[in-house]
Amino acid sequence: MFITLEGSEGAGKSTLIESLKKYFLNNNIEFIFTKEPGATEEGAELRKLLLDKTIELDPISETFLLLADRIEHVKKIINPALEENKNVLSDRYLDSTYAYQGAGRKINKEELDKLIKPLKFPVPDLTIYLDLPVEEGLNRAKGRDGLDRFEEEEIDFFERIRNSYLKLAKKDSKRIVTIDSTKSEKEVFELAKKYIEKKLNES
Repeated sequence: MFITLEGSEGAGKSTLIESLKKYFLNNNIEFIFTKEPGATEEGAELRKLLLDKTIELDPISETFLLLADRIEHVKKIINPALEENKNVLSDRYLDSTYAYQGAGRKINKEELDKLIKPLKFPVPDLTIYLDLPVEEGLNRAKGRDGLDRFEEEEIDFFERIRNSYLKLAKKDSKRIVTIDSTKSEKEVFELAKKYIEKKLNES
């Protein structure tokens, strides 16, 4: 089972992941938790570049770095786990590229498709999108230590990202479920747990 978690800045992905880790561990359900970018050794170096606010990257260069990270991630972590019928949950994956680099950086979807489709990345069985109004998300993010290169973008950048996620969720409603992240941490966790367990029981 391959599950991905998506959301813009401050949506609560990290908090939800910690709750899910504890729950699945306590219930003896094996899950490999991973993330993008930075899950592999190579990816960790690429992540430093991507988040470094002292450098400027062309949107296409940024996309190539993220795809390089994903190639390593899929080859070394995701595919080996799926081949052994293990459950995988990734914090960010393909939808992030279409939301952040596509809508956020204004790269044409057809251009992104030309770069991504030949790579034949595995498609998630379920994607959970945590939706939150942009201003609330940015206020949450500002409460953390130091903003990275993405978090320092203008509000319009994040509005485009949110709209893109909502469109993706509407277009692919069989795979993507949306959770209102203004709900309490407990409510978000219960909803996410329900969707994941339902999908596990279907397989």
